[in-house]
Amino acid sequence: MIKELELSVEKRQETRLSYSQAFELMKEMVDKKLRSSPLLVREYMRHLALSTGKFIRATSVLACALDSEDLIHRDTVKLAAAIELLHLATLVHDDVIDDAETRRGMLSLQKKFGKRTAVICGDYLLCMAMKTAASVEGKEDYIKLTVPDYVSRVCLGELSQHIHNGDFELSAYQYLKIIAGKTAALFEACFHGGAILAGCDEAAVRKFVRLGRYIGMIFQLTDDCMDYESTQQEAKKPVQADFGQNVITLPLIHAFRELDGLKDRAKSGNVSPEEINEAVRKSGGLSYTRLVAKRYYNKAMSIIDELELTRFKREMLLKLLNKSYRII
Repeated sequence: MIKELELSVEKRQETRLSYSQAFELMKEMVDKKLRSSPLLVREYMRHLALSTGKFIRATSVLACALDSEDLIHRDTVKLAAAIELLHLATLVHDDVIDDAETRRGMLSLQKKFGKRTAVICGDYLLCMAMKTAASVEGKEDYIKLTVPDYVSRVCLGELSQHIHNGDFELSAYQYLKIIAGKTAALFEACFHGGAILAGCDEAAVRKFVRLGRYIGMIFQLTDDCMDYESTQQEAKKPVQADFGQNVITLPLIHAFRELDGLKDRAKSGNVSPEEINEAVRKSGGLSYTRLVAKRYYNKAMSIIDELELTRFKREMLLKLLNKSYRII
């Protein structure tokens, strides 16, 4: 009986990993899948492997999946890798839409190999992500139903943004609804999946879902501010580019509302990017957007305080929250 118990414990330990172990395995899995892709796409995937990001979304999956002993089920690594591949697919498609020349400090895939190649590679990455997610065992309902639902929300958010490109009548409410899909939905998927793999009850899972949504909203709103505040070297992507791409974000929506005549001049094309940047600063558009982000930040903090967490898991969630707000 004791021997059987010892074997059971050993087997259980083999299926669970420390956070650092899980994180390294996730990075290895993403890199291996990109570098060992079929020969036809291998050159393109290897180019992407050279410019991997900070794995914020994959980290979100792993952090939420920590159990009461601060361990993570091995299958979580697959889901975290799948989410990272999915995010990479959206970036490849975004760069085609925005005609972006750089991504993460390197030439974008579309700039180096052309738009058609990039679109097909983005589609391939999406398929790779879904196949990787499908390899997670024991959570069929989440993988088969919830993950595709989140992917569709991201796509609809992106399409909605495209439809509203150059829409100078876009309201703050409409804009927040757009980013709830195009950015926050993927964060929500991360927190949802991690909570399920941690074995949380339904009430806790719902809180993690809301937490992911709020952090995703904060991340995008802060990113909107950085487009006006950062240099390209700091952001490792084009900045002060939203207006040039006819993308109307919250700082500009606020400026249109506060400064008489600005919207009409923008509609007629009689305003330069420099004037737009100055108008956003003058109107307090950045402060307003930061204030909206702070409201989501406070909501997220309330949820973290409500959840029953180990000290390490709480620290990890706070780190993700503060990183989305660019506090750290």
